[in-house]
Amino acid sequence: MTIRIGNAPCSWGVEFAQDDRNPPWQQVLKECRDAGYKGIELGPVGYMPEDPAQLADALAEYELELIGGVVFRAFHDPDQWDDVLDGAKRTCAALKAHGAKHFVLIDSISPRRAPTAGRANEAEQMDTTEWTAYRDRIATVAKMGAEEYGLIPEIHPHAGGFMDFEPEVERLLEEVDADFLKICIDTGHCTYAGFDPVAFMKRHMDRITYVHFKNTDAAVKQQAIANRTGFYDACGQGIFCTLEKGEVDFPEVRQLLVGANYEGWCTIEQDCDPTLDPDPVGDATANRKYLESIGFA
Repeated sequence: MTIRIGNAPCSWGVEFAQDDRNPPWQQVLKECRDAGYKGIELGPVGYMPEDPAQLADALAEYELELIGGVVFRAFHDPDQWDDVLDGAKRTCAALKAHGAKHFVLIDSISPRRAPTAGRANEAEQMDTTEWTAYRDRIATVAKMGAEEYGLIPEIHPHAGGFMDFEPEVERLLEEVDADFLKICIDTGHCTYAGFDPVAFMKRHMDRITYVHFKNTDAAVKQQAIANRTGFYDACGQGIFCTLEKGEVDFPEVRQLLVGANYEGWCTIEQDCDPTLDPDPVGDATANRKYLESIGFA
């Protein structure tokens, strides 16, 4: 049983490819390597070079393996379908070119759901017709990734979108074929949404093929939920803290993964504001050392 620990550009504040606040992609690769990691995610497609040769040379220079990539687009909005497909196809092409397998699907933040992040009882729900079309868009992209590109499509619950709270995640898993839609569980987004990541993982380990490690500062989270703080503002306030300091029980997470003979990557995603986080390299280093201290290689 081998668990490998990676990191992702969002730990450097990279959420959108064209954000002027982003650090240079070469800097992220170098600092990821310098912090002791051997693997990194693609980040939003278009942030790193889409020329396979250019990116392959850079990954080799910094001794990093590409782990996977995220499609963080508005699956909830039928008018954004062309944008979703564009991001999905480009991400698939990049992952296939570099031998990465994890094709992570995230419904991006919706103005209809952002104010109720962390408030499951108040969150607006889709009607049956809207849900069916939404579910089918996710399934279509997942099937494309699996059948056309040979990837492992994984749904990733995320605060502020329509795939956030436990009942809707369970509903999607029940309605979409497990043969081509697996789970990327994110420990921090579980706690943000008010459910226990360990309990969820125990129920679904046979379908979890990828894990994102994230932790939430309980006090910041409570205040953000009470104030209806926007997701990115909450990131700037430090809702996602270093792994050692938050409310997720990572020793228990490790015990569960080891007991289930989980193999492969677990990737740290400490979402932050690129202009407000003073030390992403320090956080990345601290996170790696903490995981090593509790038994992760």
